[in-house]
Amino acid sequence: MLGRRTALAAWVVRALTLALLVLGATHPDWHQFAGKAMAARAVAYPLAMLALPVGWWLTRRGRTPYPAVQDLLLTLPFLVDTAGNALDLYDGITWFDDACHFLNWALLLGAVAITLPARLGGWARLGLTVGLGSTTALVWGSASTSRSCATAPSLATAYTDTLGDMTLGTLGSLLAGLVVLRLRAARRA
Repeated sequence: MLGRRTALAAWVVRALTLALLVLGATHPDWHQFAGKAMAARAVAYPLAMLALPVGWWLTRRGRTPYPAVQDLLLTLPFLVDTAGNALDLYDGITWFDDACHFLNWALLLGAVAITLPARLGGWARLGLTVGLGSTTALVWGSASTSRSCATAPSLATAYTDTLGDMTLGTLGSLLAGLVVLRLRAARRA
């Protein structure tokens, strides 16, 4: 029953995210959406949020239970980001962007850490979680910086902001890895 509720929660998160993406893509002139690549997000985010359910349906359906917790963890960061834009939190609260980089990477990499096979051992799973978290933070930061550098006003702060974002993403993935390591150790005890 908990798995069904969790899976339903992930679909509710998808629906809310999609509604906010449509709002942002259809109102790019609103100040909270201006320059935030909402049209690109409106394409990329739904595709990313469908990757797990479609992949499971095509390859695992009937053989393994639906990974509802991972699904929810993977969809929540997209809602956090789009809601942050819709509510103008990125521009209105100075620390919101930093909190998002930490929290969203913790959520995303929590899903990864849960999925990694137990036979790897706790420290190997932790290392893979942090390594993937750091790599994805680097890729995201590089893409974000190249977009930011195209606009002169953000050029002055783009480099230091990106380094901070990558550090926070890596720390979020470390937290996720440590939490999953601890939960698995507690389950074995």
